[in-house]
Amino acid sequence: MTNRKTAPSSYLEQAARLHERLISFDGHLDIPLEFGQPGSEADKDGPGKFDIPKIRRGKLSGAAATVHAAVLRPTPEGHAAGRAQHEMRFAGLMQMARDFPQDVGIAASPQQFRDLVAQKRFAIVLAFQNAAPLDGGLDDLDAWAARGISIFAFTFIGNNGWADSARPYPFVNGGLHWNGLSPLGKQAVHRLNDLGVLIDVSQLSSAAFNDVIAQSHVPVFASHSGVRAQVDVDRNFSDTELKALQRNGGLIQIVGFAPYLKSLDNRMIADLQATWRRFGLNAPDNPSDMLSVNDPATVGWPEDRFWDFLHEFHVVLDLDRPIASTSHLVDAIDHAVDLIGIDHVGISSDFNHAGGLSDWMDVGESLNVTAGLLSRGYEQEAIAKLWGENFLRTWQVALDARSHSR
Repeated sequence: MTNRKTAPSSYLEQAARLHERLISFDGHLDIPLEFGQPGSEADKDGPGKFDIPKIRRGKLSGAAATVHAAVLRPTPEGHAAGRAQHEMRFAGLMQMARDFPQDVGIAASPQQFRDLVAQKRFAIVLAFQNAAPLDGGLDDLDAWAARGISIFAFTFIGNNGWADSARPYPFVNGGLHWNGLSPLGKQAVHRLNDLGVLIDVSQLSSAAFNDVIAQSHVPVFASHSGVRAQVDVDRNFSDTELKALQRNGGLIQIVGFAPYLKSLDNRMIADLQATWRRFGLNAPDNPSDMLSVNDPATVGWPEDRFWDFLHEFHVVLDLDRPIASTSHLVDAIDHAVDLIGIDHVGISSDFNHAGGLSDWMDVGESLNVTAGLLSRGYEQEAIAKLWGENFLRTWQVALDARSHSR
C-alpha cells in the first residue's frame, strides 16, 4: 500500500517496552461473520484485522469485541437475520475462547481482565451493538447480560424501536423518529444500570445521547467516536457533549476511522456529489453530511437500488486507503484531553468495520498509536490511562452501582 507509514524506530522501540508493562484496551472492534471458519481462523495471520498473531505483534492486552447486527429493515425476515448475525458473532468469540484458552479469555470484570493480562492471555470484553432485531424487550437485556455482555449499544445505522441513531437512514426504518430515546429505550437505561452493563452512546443521535445522560445514574461509554471540532459530522461529539460526558463521569474512546478524523478532500466531495446526483438525490450542502445517507427520498427505494448506492458511496470513500493517520488520531485525543481531562479519554479502532489509518491498519500495528502519543510528549501514566486504565475504572463504577442497587 503506497500510503503505509510507520512511526520512527526510536518511538516504536519505546512503545514496545511500554506495552510490556501497561494494559492496552481497544474500545471497539467487530467480528466478521466468517470469523473462526476456514480462511478466517483465529490463530492464523489472515486477511482480517484481528487474530491471535496480530494481537501478539501489536502487544494488545484486550478489546471490546462486538456482537453486532448490520443494517436491516424492520421486517420479520430482517429481524430474524439480525438475530442470526448476533448469534454467529457471539459463537465465533466463544469458539475462539474455547479453542485457544492459553491465548484468549472472556473478561466479565476489570479484575478478570487484569488476571487474564497477567496470564499473558488476550482479554475479550463482550459488547453488543444494534438492538433493532430484539423482540423480547427488556427481557432480552437480561438474557444477553447473563451470557456475558458487558457493553450495550441500542443503535447502529438507522433509528429503531429503542432510540434514534446519529445516522437515521430513512431507508432503514421509513423515517421513524423518537427525538431521542423511545419509552422502551428509557426503561432500558435503568435496566442496564441495574445489570451493571455499560451503555455505549457512540451511535446515538445527540437527543438520544442527552436522554441517556439524563436517565443514567452511572457513567456512560462512547466506544468509538471522534470530536466534532476536528470533523463536523453527527457521529462525532461536540464540545458541549464532551463536557456532558465529563460531568457524567463517562469516557470517550477516540476512534481510528479516517473520515471522522480528517475532512474529505475536494476530489472525494466532488465524486460523492456526482454519486448522489446519479441516483437522483440532492447532494447535501455540508460535505460532512455525505458520510450518512439521510435523504427521505430513499424511504421508498427498493433494496437493490439502496445497496447499489451504498456500494458506490463506499467505493468513493476508498476506506482501504485511509485519508488519515495516527497523527490525526492524536490530534483528536489532544482536543478531548485538553477539554475534558485525561481521565475521560481512551482509544478504539473499529477494525473489521471500516476502521483503519494509514499507519494503523490492523491490530498488529497498535504500537504505532503509542509511538504517536510518545512523539507528542505523553508520559507513561497518561498513555496507560488512555489505553486501558480509564476504561477499567469506568467499568468498575458501573459494576459497583449494580451491586448497590440490588
